[in-house]
Amino acid sequence: MRIGIDVRCLAKGRRTGVEEYTLNLLKNLFKIDSKNKYILFFNSYKASQACFGWIKDYPNVKIKVFRLPNKLLNFCFWYLGWPKIDKMIGGCDIFFMPNIIFGSASRKTKLIVTIHDLSFERYPETFSWKKRLWHIFINPKKICQRADKIMAISESTKNDLISIYGIHPEKITVIFNGLPEKFKPISHNDGNLIKIKEKYNLPYKFILYLGTIEPRKNIVGIIRAFNMSQKYAKKNNREDILKFKLVLAGYSGWLSKKIFQEAEKSEFKEKIIFIDSISDDDKEYLYNLASVFVYPSLFEGFGFPPLEALKCGIPTITSNNSSLPEVAGENAILIDPTKPTEIYEALKEILSSKELQEKLKSKPVPEFSWRKTAEGFLKLIVKFGKTKD
Repeated sequence: MRIGIDVRCLAKGRRTGVEEYTLNLLKNLFKIDSKNKYILFFNSYKASQACFGWIKDYPNVKIKVFRLPNKLLNFCFWYLGWPKIDKMIGGCDIFFMPNIIFGSASRKTKLIVTIHDLSFERYPETFSWKKRLWHIFINPKKICQRADKIMAISESTKNDLISIYGIHPEKITVIFNGLPEKFKPISHNDGNLIKIKEKYNLPYKFILYLGTIEPRKNIVGIIRAFNMSQKYAKKNNREDILKFKLVLAGYSGWLSKKIFQEAEKSEFKEKIIFIDSISDDDKEYLYNLASVFVYPSLFEGFGFPPLEALKCGIPTITSNNSSLPEVAGENAILIDPTKPTEIYEALKEILSSKELQEKLKSKPVPEFSWRKTAEGFLKLIVKFGKTKD
């Protein structure tokens, strides 16, 4: 078979959730499938940060690069339903979109779409007006209805597709995301730990959040819970808890100004540290340097950070909503993210109890591998036709 794959999401060269998903899925897919032909569709009018040198190792994978203005191309897809992506790349049996994006494929071509989450439906107020307008024009519901098969990255996302969009359950296949093997406990003797600590000027003891600085991640709740823990420690002379600082690491997103204002008005603001961005190569070291990881997101389609932290053996606090119980299970302390007091109580409990810390660290973490994700995808596409030799 000829399978077309939309890789426009890689144009910026950043490793956010969708980019991470697309790269890891494709690299593992191409390792296990040398029979099918893959044609990658890429368009970027301006100079792109994307690197596709790695596909040269796979003779059955080609890339078609176009230099069309994105706004014009998206307008043609949206308003005219033209051009057809499958025809632009020379035709294909199946076209795969790893995320929601403007596009148009011929009816004869089977369409598979990955839906990561419907957070824009559940919490529209956490998105900018520009992003909300974008979702209105792109019409995710219509894309889901047009698709022959939908890949949902969690049971939570599948349930939302059924309840919000009315998609038939048989049309949806749940294939979980994977996780790189690099996320694991690192020996305290590893010199890179010191290098990363110095690189980001990290404190000796700290509570960590890693992700985009935006309202949906409920960072204001983290700051308020941290304030409560410090007030408690100050009142009760708990020097062990007073030693901790709060590190909030990640790119600034929509409405981040309110989050910075919340930190600025804290009486413990000197203990709240923002790190603008973390290199992908440094993440596992950052997790290993932290004492506790906190991720009380309001909604997640999958939730990479809590799983990464758990794999690194770090006591983790996360939300009891959406997909997070699926990912974290009994390995983390689950809280109601809308109640800062619950985050505070969980923090206090972990920071006060070595026994609880060791108990959380010792629990086996479920395996999520990108190879399994790729195997699930390959099984799915084979159902649409016999694999050609």
